[in-house]
Amino acid sequence: MSQPHSANQTRTTIPDNCIPDNYRSSRMSHIVKTDVLIIGAGLAGLSTALSLPKSLNITVLSKAALEVCSSHYAQGGIAASLDKDDSVSDHVADTLVAGAGLCTPDNTARILGAGQQAVQWLCAQGVPFTQNSPNALDNIDAQDFSQLQTSDLHLTKEGGHGCRRVAHADDATGRHVMDALTIKVQAATNITILTYHEALELLTLPITSSQPFFTDGSDAKHCRGALVFDHINGRPLTFHSRAVVLASGGLGQLFKRASAPNVCVGDGVMMAWQAGCRLANLEFIQFHPTGLALDDSSFLISEALRGEGGRLYCPQTGVRFMLEVDPRAELAPRDIVARAIATQINNNGLGYVHLDVSHLATDFVKAHFPQIYQTLLTLGIDITTDPIPVAPTAHYSCGGVVTDANGLTDVPGLYATGEVAYTGLHGANRLASNSLLECVVVGRHIAAHLPQYVARLANAEKMNNDAYRDINQSVIESWSVPTLTDAQSIILTDTLFTASEYDNDDKDDKLSGSEVDMTKITAALKALMTANMGITRSASQLEQALTQIQKWQDSLASTELGQQNIIKNDSPTNIHELAYFQLTRQLELATLIIQSAYQRMESRGGHYRQDYPNLASKPLTSVIEPPSLTAFATIDDIDTTAHITTADVQKITVPPLAMRMSG
Repeated sequence: MSQPHSANQTRTTIPDNCIPDNYRSSRMSHIVKTDVLIIGAGLAGLSTALSLPKSLNITVLSKAALEVCSSHYAQGGIAASLDKDDSVSDHVADTLVAGAGLCTPDNTARILGAGQQAVQWLCAQGVPFTQNSPNALDNIDAQDFSQLQTSDLHLTKEGGHGCRRVAHADDATGRHVMDALTIKVQAATNITILTYHEALELLTLPITSSQPFFTDGSDAKHCRGALVFDHINGRPLTFHSRAVVLASGGLGQLFKRASAPNVCVGDGVMMAWQAGCRLANLEFIQFHPTGLALDDSSFLISEALRGEGGRLYCPQTGVRFMLEVDPRAELAPRDIVARAIATQINNNGLGYVHLDVSHLATDFVKAHFPQIYQTLLTLGIDITTDPIPVAPTAHYSCGGVVTDANGLTDVPGLYATGEVAYTGLHGANRLASNSLLECVVVGRHIAAHLPQYVARLANAEKMNNDAYRDINQSVIESWSVPTLTDAQSIILTDTLFTASEYDNDDKDDKLSGSEVDMTKITAALKALMTANMGITRSASQLEQALTQIQKWQDSLASTELGQQNIIKNDSPTNIHELAYFQLTRQLELATLIIQSAYQRMESRGGHYRQDYPNLASKPLTSVIEPPSLTAFATIDDIDTTAHITTADVQKITVPPLAMRMSG
């Protein structure tokens, strides 16, 4: 990809007294300066970059090639209340129902309320949305899509929505959106995209102010860049910036079957947590009900097929089983459909169920789902006549780094948007196609807030060092830490559970330090998370998983790299060190996810506990404090025997809200 200019050619200079001394080392000798560093080049990252003022020098990091991101593979579309018979309040209501009591109402209303403007902005960028008129996307070059109005767009319907409100570009919305935005970014002279650059750690500076930033008196910091590994040249880099936007995506690749590309391992969540941010609701991993169940395929079968009338059948009996599960049948929220399919698979032993659209008109199927039709046809499946084998696959993380609707985190100067962030929009279960909307809306909200923060910081930098250190009035007043209500803190345990049968059958934990195979552990971790932290969970499964992960951590710590890391506490400088760094971080994140699931002793949305199948009467957001504030305990400190009483619960089959069964 051509780059408009070098990332070293900044329009402004960051004073040396604003650069942490401990990052000026021989290991990090290559320093790059930029005004804004955006970590992630998916829809969230590019929307932010294109919405920021052109006066700011912006560097966007992509861990791999640009097309290797979840946004690129999104099929269904972007949800917004665009139809004359629809309303923002109806969209909010459907979202709250799907979120099973854990959505943040104010943030949800603010984000969804900006839906029409967000889709119109995408139209202005030239996204070739499918229109009500029969224009075909194969004539893209002949049409000026930037003149499209939201009233021109064809809308489809997906699970959990009470009406048609999903704008789409055939069945490859993500690819068309990303292609359009990439063209715009490449043409922008103030934006540099660096592919194959992987962020490792966020850089922070202490805030020394006359007034404490946090009411608890803890040391506050603000974000000033990141340590990065340049895969092209095999070297570490240090990026210094005035603000950082974290748009690094999700964590689906912790599971064996996942729709996300292999770069989505949750590293952004861990970077933010280690820098001082809270994490919320990590246990809510949404499983897409209909991933293609063919070999090791990660191809998704869009929910829009069910929105247009696709039906789910048991391959053995031919029974359309969703009719007996939920009044909305195939259009129930994703958590309900995914569990129903998983139950069928457990019963039939085939590993899949059938999704059938053969009753729909052939021309309609080919016209509305060209990518799915052609992809499956090459695999020997003609969806106009043949059923599609499908099974749930890890798809979306509803939790993440705590932010407000503007993308502000707990750390001044650090914004987060997209799947890495927890805005409260998705609650316990994401409503279909709300994620792309969130990327654009929050990205544009960040772009509206960030310039004033950077301007205040720039003014502070013009002063002497002492004045810069006392930045309370000039900078911190522009930052508002996100608030959470009805939260429960996760107590992180630091001792092993009782050894289990799972461990005794696993050979990897018996390896000596010198024999540890990181590739095997990575694969085994995916299998472990899928088996023990999948669609259904139980205390015994989660305990087994935590025990096994700690054994892997101990094995890694005993290696030569592990000993060096403990002594030096440095970031990786070569590929071998990087592989160790990545795996240890994934194991730590898996532990945080599992402990969150272990301490949510109820079933809600995408979190289903076989040993706690009931729904607690009061929904609580689970929160993990940053390492400096986290409470560590032994397993004995967690009361796992106190069952929820019938006075405090309602059966999971009863909707958490009166309107949950509506629509």
